[in-house]
Formats: sequence, C-alpha cells, structure tokens
Amino acid sequence: MGLYLYGIFPDMIPASINIKGLDAQPVGAEVVDGFTFLYSEACKEKYMASRRNLLTHEKVLEETMKEGFHVLLPLQFGLVVTDWDAIKAQLIEPYKEQLKELFKKLEGQREVSVKIFWDSKSELQAMMESDPDLKQERDKMAGKQLSIEEVIYIGQLIESNLLDRKQAVVEVFSSHLNPLAKEVIEGELMTEEMIYNSAFLIPWESESMFSERVEAIDKQFGDRLRIRYNNFTAPYTFAQLAE
Repeated sequence: MGLYLYGIFPDMIPASINIKGLDAQPVGAEVVDGFTFLYSEACKEKYMASRRNLLTHEKVLEETMKEGFHVLLPLQFGLVVTDWDAIKAQLIEPYKEQLKELFKKLEGQREVSVKIFWDSKSELQAMMESDPDLKQERDKMAGKQLSIEEVIYIGQLIESNLLDRKQAVVEVFSSHLNPLAKEVIEGELMTEEMIYNSAFLIPWESESMFSERVEAIDKQFGDRLRIRYNNFTAPYTFAQLAE
C-alpha cells in the first residue's frame, strides 16, 4: 500500500525502536537525504481520523521522544506516501531549508500547553456580588418591560465586566509563564468555558520550574479555575512549515 509517516528527525535513530504503529505495524526509521523519517508499513491507502488512530499516531511520537530523541518535527495525521522518492520530491526538495531552520529552533526545546476553564455562571454570580453598582443596575431592571436599548445596554455592561475578569486571570498566567518560554502561541478558545489556551516552547530542563509555576497559580485561584497542563507532547504548534 505504501508508507505511513509519523515524523522527521534531524539525526539517525535506531532502525527498529520496538514500537507498534497503525495496524499494529512495527515502526522503523529511514534516512532520506539527511533526514530520518519515522514510519510504518501502510495497510490502507487512507486512514480515518478515529480516536484510536489519532492516539496511536501520538503514542508513536511520544514513545520515540521518551527514548531520548527529542528534536522532532511531527507530521500531520494520515500522511501516506507511495515510496521514499515521493517524499523526497514532495517534502524534502521544496522545504529542505525550512526543515533545517525548524530543527535549529527546536534544538533543546520542548512544547508544553496550558488550557484554563471556568464556570461562566459562577463567575457571573461572583461578579455581581463583588460589584454592587452593577448588581443594582441589573436588579433595577428586573421585572420591568425593557426596551431593546435597555436590553443591549445591560447586556454590554455585563459582558464588558466579565471580559475584564477574564483578562485579569489571563494576565496572571501570561505574566508568570511567558518569561519562561522562548516562544508563546495563543490557540483558539474551543468552548465557552475555556478562557485561555496557550502553547509554550521551553528548554527541556526548565519543565519542572514551569510546572511548579503553573501549580502555584492554580493554588492562587483555588476552585475558581480548572487547569489542564500538558507537559509532554510532540511540538505541533512550533513545527509549522510555511506554505
């Protein structure tokens, strides 16, 4: 069928790293024009992005990194090529210099990410309790037949104050975490309850310090926030090839 590709390394790695990939195929390494590709034999022409397949793809990358091969450019899920000549023509030749620059940027670095969630209803209630003027303004309109202008006004007032509370939380995380990172990329807020989503490129040896700082901020906010910290992942965010 072809070859399923997981990622690229700048250096030689063992040809057999004792990891099973998609379809339980053994994962191997192939050097092509100075770059080492992590791959397994493809049993299909196209792979569905099922949870199982996605997790297998991620596991192959993470297990390889755990073996000590840290400088990695992860490839997007589902990349199947017919042979090594195809990958040389389609990826290496047009992007060779970009690949080298990305490897240089990732040398000695790792990607970690922080996502923050809160309960918007609880935040709204807390905001009203901490701002008597805003609460009075809302209560004054309760039970009245409001005009469109009044509805818009109170809605915008509440939204503006809620945004201020959100920005205050984000500022705490940014001011404490950003100085530890070589690069920071803010991601999309994927749910209404998510208020912060950032990836950080940090030195490998700084992760324990970074983790301690995340934990300290978590304690500062107590039960107000839910924090999801991922301290070990392939550097997808910082390994993007320009089109």
